[in-house]
Amino acid sequence: MAQTSDSSPLDRLVVFIMAGGSGERFWPVSRTATPKHLVKLLGDQTLLEQTVRRFEGLVPNEKIFILTNSAQLEATKAAVPFLPAENIIAEPAKRDTAPAAALATAMGRTVRPDAVVALFPADHMIHDGETFRRQLAEAAERASEDPSIVTFSINPTHASTGFGYLELGERLPDQGSTRFVRVNRFVEKPHIDRAQEFVTGKRHGWNAGMFLWQAETFLSECDRHQPALSAFIRAFPADRKEIHPYLGAAFPPLPKISVDFAIMEHASSVIAAVAEYDWDDVGSWTALPDHLGKDDNDNTLRGRVVTLDAGRNIVVAGKRTVALCGVSDLVVVETDDAILVCHRNAAQQIKNLPLPPELK
Repeated sequence: MAQTSDSSPLDRLVVFIMAGGSGERFWPVSRTATPKHLVKLLGDQTLLEQTVRRFEGLVPNEKIFILTNSAQLEATKAAVPFLPAENIIAEPAKRDTAPAAALATAMGRTVRPDAVVALFPADHMIHDGETFRRQLAEAAERASEDPSIVTFSINPTHASTGFGYLELGERLPDQGSTRFVRVNRFVEKPHIDRAQEFVTGKRHGWNAGMFLWQAETFLSECDRHQPALSAFIRAFPADRKEIHPYLGAAFPPLPKISVDFAIMEHASSVIAAVAEYDWDDVGSWTALPDHLGKDDNDNTLRGRVVTLDAGRNIVVAGKRTVALCGVSDLVVVETDDAILVCHRNAAQQIKNLPLPPELK
């Protein structure tokens, strides 16, 4: 492993972006080989490119890595051609977020032994990049001096049953202008009544799945709670030429488990930076109005779309014109080989459509 000298917390920061996904929720635009982070849903850049560029000016490209899978490897490279190709790593099997976190930690240790590892999803939307970068820098500073796992707590804007929550405890000393609190426990996705209690009680935040930790901190937690992940990290090759064959042999047998279940719920200490920036996980087609706006009838329209007596619709047109007349609350998406029409309330069920293999 590379030797390092005393340096600033940002010098120790190594960023890993989890870019897998199955492409189900945004069908027919997204597919297995091109899930939502690889399509241009919210602008002229893919969500993945927007995520990577969010670190510009803070983390150099050579210290930004993407964890993807074999089916999406070439599309991922094409989406971020400005990153070193060797920094895009294909996991040889789907193994959920705990093995991805172990892989990030192992890779981080090859960059520098005292690495502060930052792990982020590829498909979330944050418009206020300036505040995000400031708080990330302050979170990295805290993580570099505190052997706790650091996460971000998102202030809930509504009672969501689609997110996990963080139960927040005592206030800790601020880092710069960022407020830090202790995380008492992780709470799974609640039913609506409990979610409403979380919002009104103001002691819970959304768990956005964004983490920072010293590599040795995560390794110590794996020693205690996930010995298979610990062994994987400790045996990880320092020579990058050996990484691909090592992953092929050592990654598929790892337990298929989320990092929350495997590590976070049992960790000695987890603290949260209270996010001041906007955040959205862009979980379904119904997220588009918040980012693309609405017309006078509350329609969100992309492409060539005409409407008459139609309201609260979400329409994405491809090469053809889509016309809506006298309908409301629909999601309509048109591509070269498929057309989706569903009620807004059924958007979460799109993933359950019995599609033929050639359309997945």
